[in-house]
Amino acid sequence: MLSHVHLGVSDFDRAFDFYSKIMGVLNFPLKFIEPERPWAGWKPQSADRPLFLVGKPYNGKPAAPGNGQMAALLAADRGSVDECYAVAIAAGARPEGPPGLRPEYHENFYGAYFRDPDGNKICVCCHAPED
Repeated sequence: MLSHVHLGVSDFDRAFDFYSKIMGVLNFPLKFIEPERPWAGWKPQSADRPLFLVGKPYNGKPAAPGNGQMAALLAADRGSVDECYAVAIAAGARPEGPPGLRPEYHENFYGAYFRDPDGNKICVCCHAPED
């Protein structure tokens, strides 16, 4: 359904460092980085899409998170959600909801929420039952 998601950032180097840690936990390899533009993109292990991109806004204006907007990253298991949340918080994210079940979505939805250093809201979630 999705081709890519792009989050605008104010400090590319800071954002690249932050998201590299998160994508490492989730096993999403870096597809490219163009520091001169600046932007970078990660992808799933087994496909070229969808891409998760971070970079300076194309129009040159300041990056600003949108109210009601959120990007959700899929984790392979609940342990990865826990680890990703811990890594994000240690790397400077603001907590928005600790890892846990959210049965209001569905019985196996396990997720965590945080805001990146630019204020973009991120969810990391797993939809699989506990092993």
